[in-house]
Amino acid sequence: MSGGLYLIGVGPGDPELLTLKAVRVLGEIENVFYIKKPKGNAFAYGIAKNHINENACLMAFDMEMENERFRANKTYDEIAREILLHLEKGQNVAYICEGDGLFYGSANYLIKRMPQHIKVEIIAGITSPQAASAALKRPLIMGNEVFKTLPAILDDEALLSELQSAKSVAILKVGRHIQRIKNLLEKTNYLENAKIVEYASSEKERVSDLRDFEGDSLPYFAIILSRRSKKK
Repeated sequence: MSGGLYLIGVGPGDPELLTLKAVRVLGEIENVFYIKKPKGNAFAYGIAKNHINENACLMAFDMEMENERFRANKTYDEIAREILLHLEKGQNVAYICEGDGLFYGSANYLIKRMPQHIKVEIIAGITSPQAASAALKRPLIMGNEVFKTLPAILDDEALLSELQSAKSVAILKVGRHIQRIKNLLEKTNYLENAKIVEYASSEKERVSDLRDFEGDSLPYFAIILSRRSKKK
């Protein structure tokens, strides 16, 4: 393995959903970095731990999943500094993140912080919409339909516009926006087919109907999938 930084997506939750390439690199590499909740668990590490070189040096960095951008940037600055220190010693470094590193992932924040001469390799991972679709045994998209992935943090006007021009949607980052999203999906004929998938592909996976959900928040690792029904 030639020296450099490997940004590895470890998939949505099931340790068997890592790619063969991810498993090979993790089994060979000498340094593995990842983020975790303060005084809590590290989701990406929990997925990948059985595939990591038993002699690897592990380094965890505290970060809230829903963090203020300033604080998050400070954490990524710290991770980048540590990566460069190891690379300057001629060592390889893997940074792992759940899902895919470039799909609402943290890999891009590290790419931007690397000098141009640093070798960076991206190892793609399976994303949460793919895993959620498999859990539902329902396609994300078919034929010439339009599929959109939308962050729930968009304002109502933006979300309505996007919803009205698609056939199938995945909505991420729902959290405390759940009731607002539920109302918007009802207005745009998505509510009938809307499903919540929590912790897709993991041992904690749970599927439920959005229509029946009465709570005020969803876990960070939850996604809503829906296909637009015909207007009544």
